[in-house]
Amino acid sequence: MSEAPPPIRVLVCDDQELVRTGYATIFSAQPDMEVVGEAENGHAAVEAARRLRPDVVVMDIRMPLLDGIEATRRLAAPGTGEPPKVLVVTTFNVDAHVYDALRAGASGFLLKDAPPAELVNGIRTVARGEALLAPAVTRHLIGHYAEHLRPAESSRPGREDVVSALTPRELEVLRQLAEGLSNAEIAAALYITPETVKTYVSRILAKLALRDRVQAVVLAYRVGLVSGTP
Repeated sequence: MSEAPPPIRVLVCDDQELVRTGYATIFSAQPDMEVVGEAENGHAAVEAARRLRPDVVVMDIRMPLLDGIEATRRLAAPGTGEPPKVLVVTTFNVDAHVYDALRAGASGFLLKDAPPAELVNGIRTVARGEALLAPAVTRHLIGHYAEHLRPAESSRPGREDVVSALTPRELEVLRQLAEGLSNAEIAAALYITPETVKTYVSRILAKLALRDRVQAVVLAYRVGLVSGTP
């Protein structure tokens, strides 16, 4: 019988003690998770992440001393080795900050009022190396703020570069990603299997030198491959 994989090491970062305690209680109750620490501000989050080496950091955006966006940016900065996955938790009234957090290197986001099962699943998702973009939230957030994503930065590929790098089918998959569709929904829309969708997504990330699905969605909006209408 094969050994069970080691538990997912989780660091909880929020300026509200009640929230931290609630998250820690939920996550510690999972047989495949271990809460290795808590942090009440961004500075403490960065220090704890570097010291404790968690697999996933559950990061609030609005924290004192250093906000969650800058903390995420520092954790994901080049030269930091293998950074932890960052799962941002937020509310709809900080939409613009969510986009900033994704650009800073977060692997995904959830709403603070998400049910416990969704939070737990979110940790497992990003721990596996997958980006977490809830379709409905993606359409609202990134679609609503698409006007802030253009024009593309000079360091990013422009639309013509993207078009030339990807096949027509890969472009279609990228557009579907940017609309917030899951792999299963893309598979149904394009009459292919979810496994084939995963292959296309991997090719897209490799060709465009992107870290994950989040960066692919942001890039699609930045270069105008999809409409900004939510």
